[in-house]
Amino acid sequence: MNTIDAIKLIDFFDTLNEKQISFLQSISTIRRFSEDTIVYYEDDIDYSLHFLVEGTIKIYKIDKYDNEIFLYYIYKNNMISEFTSIDDTSIYCFSNASFMQEGTILSINFQQFKKEFIDTGVLTQKFIKEILNKTHQLQCILNRELVFDATAKVSFMLSNDLAMFNQLKRTEVSFMLHIQPETLSRVLKKLLRSDIINITGTKIVIVDADQLCSIFRGIGK
Repeated sequence: MNTIDAIKLIDFFDTLNEKQISFLQSISTIRRFSEDTIVYYEDDIDYSLHFLVEGTIKIYKIDKYDNEIFLYYIYKNNMISEFTSIDDTSIYCFSNASFMQEGTILSINFQQFKKEFIDTGVLTQKFIKEILNKTHQLQCILNRELVFDATAKVSFMLSNDLAMFNQLKRTEVSFMLHIQPETLSRVLKKLLRSDIINITGTKIVIVDADQLCSIFRGIGK
């Protein structure tokens, strides 16, 4: 895959003309990462804007006891970088990012990107939308960690990230949600008895999506 191909796979750039894409190519690079590779560490300072072209990235923090605190996943066709301001040309990394599976990142010189596409208004609206999406993710994390009970946590993940839930081992899911494996098993059995989900082998199938959402919707508002 070359840089042009990577750019055209990212919806964020789908309004750019050929001249703009050519300029973007000139300030961009693509990098291939293997599974478990660290993209950046918490507190790193970066000068590139990153988009995920292929693969899945896990975003997490490490507490004072060296325990991993899962935050969220980033999937292909999404921006990786986190922002609190667009005035600076450096990007502060608030968490750790590592690949769950091998993948590809498009990295763009942020100073030049900002000057050409944000300061001129070409991609400003899309950029703000990406930042708002990150803010929404933070709100979801706060609800999950501080407000939701075990049933709401499981229901939220099933509703919003069913593919990943089915991909991971149940012990991994319980670790991510900070609940005991036995608690996860009890919640799934309760949802099964209520005809909200079905379980085929090790895979979860959602039977009643509205009822599933009603478990966590409105909590924390």
